[in-house]
Amino acid sequence: MLKIIIPTIMLIPTAWLSKPKTLWVTTLGHSLVIALASLTWLANSSGTGWKNLSHMMALDPLSSPLMVLTCWLLPLMILASQKHMNIEPMNRQRVYITLLTFLQIFLIMAFSSTELMLFYIMFEATLIPTLIIITRWGNQAERLNAGTYFLFYTLAGSLPLLVALLLLQNYTGTLSLLTLQYVPPAPLLSIADKMWWAGCLLAFLVKMPLYGMHLWLPKAHVEAPIAGSMILAAVLLKLGGYGMMRMMMILEPLTKELHYPFIILALWGVVMTGSICLRQTDLKSLIAYSSVGHMGLVAGGILIQTTWGFTGALILMIAHGLTSSALFCLANTNYERTHSRTMVLARGLQMAFPLMSASWFLASLANLALPPLPNLMGELMIITSLLSWSPWTIVLTGAGTLITASYSLHMFIMTQRGPMPNHLLLLEPSHTREHLLITLHLIPLLLLITNPELIWGWTS
Repeated sequence: MLKIIIPTIMLIPTAWLSKPKTLWVTTLGHSLVIALASLTWLANSSGTGWKNLSHMMALDPLSSPLMVLTCWLLPLMILASQKHMNIEPMNRQRVYITLLTFLQIFLIMAFSSTELMLFYIMFEATLIPTLIIITRWGNQAERLNAGTYFLFYTLAGSLPLLVALLLLQNYTGTLSLLTLQYVPPAPLLSIADKMWWAGCLLAFLVKMPLYGMHLWLPKAHVEAPIAGSMILAAVLLKLGGYGMMRMMMILEPLTKELHYPFIILALWGVVMTGSICLRQTDLKSLIAYSSVGHMGLVAGGILIQTTWGFTGALILMIAHGLTSSALFCLANTNYERTHSRTMVLARGLQMAFPLMSASWFLASLANLALPPLPNLMGELMIITSLLSWSPWTIVLTGAGTLITASYSLHMFIMTQRGPMPNHLLLLEPSHTREHLLITLHLIPLLLLITNPELIWGWTS
């Protein structure tokens, strides 16, 4: 564990002591080495599931893929940010890289913590760098409003979790994940117990976000700079799913009665956010709403608590992390050239950037879950487990799948096909850096087809 955390911490002095000319190259190289070293976490050979066990941290098949995804994204965020950060003063560039590094440290500690209180503290700590990135480097004046939404939604959701954890500590005497699974379940009979159950899950449902608590997400995504959008879509939303999987083990006897409204809301959200996507004019907003739909499926898969549901949720979280991050990068390359996120004003770009158009095509197909991509594996496992739980769920999941395919193709056709508008006269050619960035998103996605066992979680 320390072989990743210590080099990540050392990225901070690297960012501050590098020469201005070599700042981005040095930090990119350093973070890429960390990302490659983190791939060793995927080789989980221990029989018990836990490995690299220490007092506060450990790895198991559930947290390893999410931690590798976190480490993989840091070099990609540094690659994506170079263009729009070059005009900033040098100190601000250093602060920006430092904030991204702090995010990675907090996320690694959140995913690997075996103490629920440490997990809670790190879960909250990720708020601070993200908030600064959105409010300082966002695109429009609306960013302060977006930051306020982001902060207060997350805080309002996570304070009940803190109370719930303190009550749990009081009852069981421990908050360690290693021992909590052996504690006999509490007879949860009163109204207060049911509020405790809701408090445990509320923070994660807001973070995911569940439909109805999702209003902070499109705002935060649209106003954030490219690195902010990438880390939000790819990793921060997954903290919610990961936390739910961990807490579900403890809430076992009560969940069977209380999870109905949440599953219905999650599946209804898949259909509703898909419908919202179909009428979006803003490209980033469309991709942001599609994340809410995918996370609705993940929430449904986790809440029914079957092995297939958990596995499908984890696979879909990893696949969605890579796909939506790639889509945000592509939207950003469009924005840097046309200076507009409105799809009608920047269409027909296949004529100008044929290779970038191929990347758009692959990313859109991944978003609509084309076989044999991991997105489809995750969705199929979740839909199958939902179907065995209640045949009626096929109505909502089927409609959701159909609408997802519709808006993904709509997004591709609107941005890439058709005649180019007359006002696009001078377009800067695409750079090797951008092609490398998209390739590093799509290659892991394609490689996971060959060995999905790496991200199956507990079933493997």
